[in-house]
Amino acid sequence: QACMEYGAIYRRSRGMFITLREKGRIAEILRQWPRENARLIVVTDGERILGLGDLGALGMGIPIGKLSLYTACAGVHPYYTLPITLDVGTDNAALLEGEFYIGMRRKRARGAEYDEFMHEFVTAVQTVFPKALLQWEDFGNTNAFRLLNRYRAALPSFNDDIQGTAAVALGALQGATRVTGRPLREQNVVMVGAGSAGVGVIDMIAQQMVDDGLSVEQARDQIWVVDVHGLLTDDRADLSQAQRRYAQPRARIADWAPTGLPDLTTVVENVDVGVLLGLSTATGAFGGHMVRTLAARTKRPIIFPLSNPTSRSEARPVDLDFWTEGRALVATGSPFPPLTGADGRRRPVAQCNNVYIFPAMGLAVVASRATRVTDAMMRAAARALGDASPALADPAAPLLPAWERLPEIASDIALAVARQAVADGVAPERDEDALRAAIRNTRWTPEYPDYSTDSAGSPASAG
Repeated sequence: QACMEYGAIYRRSRGMFITLREKGRIAEILRQWPRENARLIVVTDGERILGLGDLGALGMGIPIGKLSLYTACAGVHPYYTLPITLDVGTDNAALLEGEFYIGMRRKRARGAEYDEFMHEFVTAVQTVFPKALLQWEDFGNTNAFRLLNRYRAALPSFNDDIQGTAAVALGALQGATRVTGRPLREQNVVMVGAGSAGVGVIDMIAQQMVDDGLSVEQARDQIWVVDVHGLLTDDRADLSQAQRRYAQPRARIADWAPTGLPDLTTVVENVDVGVLLGLSTATGAFGGHMVRTLAARTKRPIIFPLSNPTSRSEARPVDLDFWTEGRALVATGSPFPPLTGADGRRRPVAQCNNVYIFPAMGLAVVASRATRVTDAMMRAAARALGDASPALADPAAPLLPAWERLPEIASDIALAVARQAVADGVAPERDEDALRAAIRNTRWTPEYPDYSTDSAGSPASAG
């Protein structure tokens, strides 16, 4: 909501806008930032803001919000944070014609113009802020994977929509599978949604299955991805390279839907599904008949409707709870009210919010002095989050810790990530005690003097 109204409520700059007009002097622009030692940069081009789509320059609300959470949850001093919006235009006609749009009024840059601008930006960040972690946020599907793969070896960086979403989903899934007693490597996983976030989640799940003992082929054999057209199959010509990794052989499903692509219900009817995930932004995609079919075969079905905002969720937790007679292990991408069980007990619904992962990742990179963010570091974060699941002690408890535990959880996850960074050879060699001390010393806690008045109405001395 803040992003949609950002132009109308704009009062002062809280981040840095870099437009196509600055091409050729981006490093000069970055040097104008008043704090010279930025360590955490969150950048967006505003093309895919949550489930809202292209908001152009109005996407600045996202980097500001993300970096505020770095401070609130991981104790990163605001001095070291820099929100950036790259204004490369927008294809949102309503914004281009709107009275309060604050960005460039032109169609979004594509092709060589876009790539040259992005390359100059990354090079400028390396030059001006050589110790900074760069977090990519809310880039469109056509660019998200491409930019991540192109620049992840050049500087410490990660894409929160691809890797952060994947890590928090995997963390919740690790806790859920331990509750069911059926390990992840033995589960068939269905993902509804084949965009950058959906494929990112599946990539991380597949790699965790491999870490748990499966071959790459065995892991992919147990993963079923459904998009708006139906199941991804190897005879489809409309798949990206990332999607094609999870395309099932047409011969394998020939008896399911001889004349077309199997839909979600058909997949559930023909596969022993233990895990159902959604990142489709398709409201109500998890219907009652399909969920009951899944639940009839699985004692504790794991169902994660992960789309946001709330209006785009694949299902409401209260409906999933009803359709599965309270047996489903549920985590969502958006906030929902607690569920009330048959015993009258209110159970909070776990929200797979990336805030469980990205603040800890930034804290770990800064504290460990990591020069890269590896996939193994992301999986280490997910495992640490899974270890903190309250459901491990009480199966009726949420799959993820309460929000008030985030500062504590962030330090634990950061330690796991820092250890992995050392093991991966992307951070200086240090033992666990040294890493723990570095994390503790990196955290910042605001302390405010007490200016309350005494009984006589005079200001009390500062505490």
